[in-house]
Amino acid sequence: MNGMSKWAAAATAAVVFAVQATAQQDAAIQVPSVHMAAVQTAPVAKRVIVVSLEDRKMALLEDGQVKKVYTVAVGKATTPSPTGTFTIARRVKNPVYQHEGKVVQPGPGNPVGTRWMGLSVKGYGIHGTNEPKSIGKAASHGCIRMARKDLEEMYEMVSVGDTVELVGQRNEETALLFGGEQKPVLAGAQEPVVTASVMPAATTTTTEAATEGVAVTGNW
Repeated sequence: MNGMSKWAAAATAAVVFAVQATAQQDAAIQVPSVHMAAVQTAPVAKRVIVVSLEDRKMALLEDGQVKKVYTVAVGKATTPSPTGTFTIARRVKNPVYQHEGKVVQPGPGNPVGTRWMGLSVKGYGIHGTNEPKSIGKAASHGCIRMARKDLEEMYEMVSVGDTVELVGQRNEETALLFGGEQKPVLAGAQEPVVTASVMPAATTTTTEAATEGVAVTGNW
């Protein structure tokens, strides 16, 4: 019924029937037509998270407008971050971290901090860190690290299904977002940022059944 509740539809139908009955009794009365107004729902905001691995910056865009820019840590040369377009597949508060048989409970020593936003590429996510001095550096095992305050702020502004773009080399878009200029590709230029080669997984439709203290695995 075009988004109209069953109660509103029933009320409208009652008015229509009453008007029709009156019209049948007195044909001389002209009955105005009754139109049902469609209930309009608020549009869902389109969010995109853009990470420039070269700049070590992350921007949260909503409906094309920059809401916030953060400094982050990215993958180091031996354990690079992937590039490509992914989605947020999972959100977890105070995660229990698991990696190669190691289990770390929530707390100051947890390497992924207080929040985990897993991406649609296995093992990678956006999370916190127990090494705050690594923020702004190429220091992670491939994930995107954030300072605790920034992480907890952004966690509340994003949802499962939001797009995440990891960009290896600075380009026109990242130059506009984070400042600086797009670097020309020149012979003998410095080595490019090392990135992992992965295929993005299909967009997930999984909902968050539990978001507190859930075990997560990743490269941190």
